[in-house]
Amino acid sequence: MKIPTIEEIKTETVNTGRLTTRVLFSGEDERSPVLFLHGNLGAATWWEETMLRLPTSYRGIAPDQRGYGEADSEAKIDATRGLGDLADDALALLDRLGTKRAHVVGSSLGGSVLWHLLAHAPQRLLSVTLVAPGSPFGFGGTKDAVGTPCHPDFAGSGGGLINPELVRRLMAGDRTADSPFSPRAALRLLVFGPGFIPAREEELVTAALATHLGDRDYPGDSVPSSHWPHIAPGVWGPNNALSPKYACPVAEIIAAQPKVPVLWIRGGKDLAVSDAAASDPGNLGRMGLIPNWPGPDVYPPQPMVSQTRHVLERYAAAGGSFEEAVLPESGHVPFLDDPDGFDRAFHAHLARAS
Repeated sequence: MKIPTIEEIKTETVNTGRLTTRVLFSGEDERSPVLFLHGNLGAATWWEETMLRLPTSYRGIAPDQRGYGEADSEAKIDATRGLGDLADDALALLDRLGTKRAHVVGSSLGGSVLWHLLAHAPQRLLSVTLVAPGSPFGFGGTKDAVGTPCHPDFAGSGGGLINPELVRRLMAGDRTADSPFSPRAALRLLVFGPGFIPAREEELVTAALATHLGDRDYPGDSVPSSHWPHIAPGVWGPNNALSPKYACPVAEIIAAQPKVPVLWIRGGKDLAVSDAAASDPGNLGRMGLIPNWPGPDVYPPQPMVSQTRHVLERYAAAGGSFEEAVLPESGHVPFLDDPDGFDRAFHAHLARAS
């Protein structure tokens, strides 16, 4: 599926040796590189306006990640590596472009990829910007700020939790907002933020519909569990890769050298990543939307924001640094719904790290 781009954005198909994919570029080749990694149900398309707003001394680079957009559909995500495949894809792209070090920016799932890069390739990073990132402990199935699992098999995380009606409508190419489970409605509810519809919504819906689908892609496979909510993660696809079962060990993030300066920027009205996220099983159970919830002692809502802050504070205590910027009226994509506020924090971070 071809995804339209803004005229000023340059598009290339790049084969890195690991992955053949579409890569978007802004700015001149010799400028300081900024690598942008998109979120779930997304593609490089999400970053185009942000790339064009970069100061003139920077070059924007945004790939369709494995499993999304115009990336090779035969390339699958081995979830048992967490998001290691996507992290290695990003490094291979930098290698292919002859880039030794880059500023890296990741939104949501893309932010989760950055936890891996911080832990395993900090020498390749000039700065890190985490935009509403997934928790460093993974999505679903943990109960406190230090990431204690709710169940030993991490039930309540992985591909089995994705609503099958959303998957059916993705497969059908549904562009309507007729159902709360249509891709457009899901983006409006969980991603864009309350009352905000992007000017390029059609392109973003097209990008969502270009998500690679199946048991080895999105939503991925799953296994039954004896623990509530009776679904545990499988071994394929991005949603299983986000499970805390396969998350990058937090100790490796904290111990990594050299320490890279981190900006953590998020929206105050984010429904997708919060301490009571809209799609978190603990929150859905508490609301009565998943039956037989075992209660807050066994399976509370995951404190995702508290977990990220806990890890970044430990990172700072170990010699690193981070800044937290909260845009109070923004949702899950502050670079779209509050571009001025986002750019103030982001561009200042780039300047400090350059």
